[in-house]
Amino acid sequence: MRDLAKRYIAAWCSKDPASVAAFYSPNGSLSVNGDAPAVGRSAISEVAQEFMTAFPDLEVRMDDVLVQDDRAVYHGTLAGTNTGPGGTGQRVRISGFEVWEIGVDGLIAESRGHFDNAAYQRQVKHGLEAP
Repeated sequence: MRDLAKRYIAAWCSKDPASVAAFYSPNGSLSVNGDAPAVGRSAISEVAQEFMTAFPDLEVRMDDVLVQDDRAVYHGTLAGTNTGPGGTGQRVRISGFEVWEIGVDGLIAESRGHFDNAAYQRQVKHGLEAP
């Protein structure tokens, strides 16, 4: 599972949304903070593209992966500068986690992502908070 997570992060850092979507089962889903899920690789690719467009210098790092049966909890941190179209020019760094259910094909069948949206919105508007 750790290897899958490392390759998943490399896909995010590649700036190729289709390579992110390839980690999902063909009918896999991705939801973030309880929003309606993006279902299927095309929709997942669109979600990845939104982040990649908003943060052209996007970097994602894996903080940890915890495994339980057919489920894994991936913890990671996204960092980048919001310089995409209509961007604020502010630097953002936000940590969160995804709960993955792994399908029989060994790919992500369902991912439920979570991060502090209020902190994210504050950083997009004002940049990173002083240490």
